[in-house]
Amino acid sequence: MATYLELKQQAEKLLAQAEQMREKEIADTIADVKEKIRLYGLTAQDLGLAPSGPGRAGRAKSAPAKVKYRGPNGEAWSGGRGRKPQWVTKALQEGKSLEDFAVKQ
Repeated sequence: MATYLELKQQAEKLLAQAEQMREKEIADTIADVKEKIRLYGLTAQDLGLAPSGPGRAGRAKSAPAKVKYRGPNGEAWSGGRGRKPQWVTKALQEGKSLEDFAVKQ
């Protein structure tokens, strides 16, 4: 029966072999894809890797978050993730609630 250290050594060898095989398969795959791109004359745009329209600098921007709360000086906050704005933190410390600042729809 193998000892713990022998099994650990075998496992490390197998992991090293697996990593070498992974790197080889990745290199082979990249070479294959590059060859197909060359053969078919594909572009980055064909593959969805480039902006599709003139003047587009990347992916489309999402619409700004809907304002759910307005501060005493007209500050806007969507109530999303992350830190609360200072005006919200201050108002909560003063005993006010978020409902006091809710935007009526």
